[in-house]
Amino acid sequence: MSYKPTKAMMQEARKGLDWKTQGHKGGTIIGLTRARQIVRGSNLSESTVKRMYSFFRRHEVDKDAQGFYPGNNYPSPGRVAWALWGGDAGYEWSSQIRNKLNG
Repeated sequence: MSYKPTKAMMQEARKGLDWKTQGHKGGTIIGLTRARQIVRGSNLSESTVKRMYSFFRRHEVDKDAQGFYPGNNYPSPGRVAWALWGGDAGYEWSSQIRNKLNG
């Protein structure tokens, strides 16, 4: 089974790629790959969705750091990475799918 990213995820991943193009720090090669998949609207595998959920759970603490929201040092590296994975929309989407898979 595969899962198609939402439009909101695509917009957020595009923002992350744009920030990277502008020279902002944040994200990894895997994050860049994920953003490109999301922006293209590629169908994502079950294992990829589970990895997305794991990323968001680990990095949710980044929302407490300076620069995650507009203001000083925006966007922080954590904010850039969050966007690359589809942002809040990606977190909600991957959470819903994971919860369904886990019964």
